[in-house]
Amino acid sequence: MGTDDKLLIVGPAWIGDMVMAQSLYKLLQSRNPRARIDVIAPHWSKPILDRMPEVRQAIELDVVHGRVALRTRRKLGRRLRGRGYRQAIVLPRSLKAALVPFFASVPVRTGYRGEWRFALINDQRRFDPGRLDQTVKRFIALGMGRDEDELPPPPQPSLRTDGENLSAAVQRLGLRLTSATVAFMPGAEYGPAKRWPAERFGALAGRLAGAGAQVWILGSERERKLGEAVRAAVGGDGVANLCGRTTLADAVDLLGAARVAVTNDSGLMHIAAAVDTHVIGLYGSTTPRFTPPLTDRADILYRNLECSPCFRRRCPLGHFNCMMEMTVDDVARVAMTALDGASATGGGH
Repeated sequence: MGTDDKLLIVGPAWIGDMVMAQSLYKLLQSRNPRARIDVIAPHWSKPILDRMPEVRQAIELDVVHGRVALRTRRKLGRRLRGRGYRQAIVLPRSLKAALVPFFASVPVRTGYRGEWRFALINDQRRFDPGRLDQTVKRFIALGMGRDEDELPPPPQPSLRTDGENLSAAVQRLGLRLTSATVAFMPGAEYGPAKRWPAERFGALAGRLAGAGAQVWILGSERERKLGEAVRAAVGGDGVANLCGRTTLADAVDLLGAARVAVTNDSGLMHIAAAVDTHVIGLYGSTTPRFTPPLTDRADILYRNLECSPCFRRRCPLGHFNCMMEMTVDDVARVAMTALDGASATGGGH
């Protein structure tokens, strides 16, 4: 394997972005099947990268999110020297993200202009938000030649699932596998403006459980109380709060086993899309035009109000209409149709 086939990618810091970055890896391998792709990423993302067949190795960058940690980045860069990378692609647009490939002396370092990265990025690309109006487009554009203007359709992410790990998780968590399982993801890391109210998730869970479905609530330890609020609204029958009780690898496999996922705009939404589960995406302060689930099996609920998307952590107007106008009836109708095996809205409304 020559140096022409070895690529170093500086991956993004968020779960959803890390999933969407697989579209870039797929594009790179479609153009060069011999490509060996290594990804620099936070330690938490390894379970995601391990499920991407295009990624040879996840290289952990042990720094706190947002910190420059110059010494740590220099040490990692020097460790990567001599590995024969012919190109590095830096997905984040920050200065600090470009440091490791620079210290690793990768000859071609590709990234967008910005944040005084002139010496660090020697293959600078112009950032055009009009042309690059989706996160996934911003990723795949960096994998194209400088003289290519027309973006190809982004390859859809597709994470592998692990049946043995699924079986172990199901047994450990006291679950059962059925064809009528709905996964709920009521959290969203960025803030409450992205979250459909917990009491509405609870009311929806009650309807689905009453119709014979079981509901798994997935999320992080920080979302355990949120998940419990959803479960408590139903009384517990047919609803399991798994928030904080699963690893990220478990979440991938459990989502792969669910028939439908009802979710806010979150990292777990993108995982659900990548394991071919039918996604019902609820958008409020953000927009599906920017970060849609990259799947053909999705229904999008978005009110598209004059005040949205605002991309704020909390509603700046105090009314939260972008989510409050999305009723339990609205979501239940789409979820029940999806459980029956057909899309109610043909991809959005």
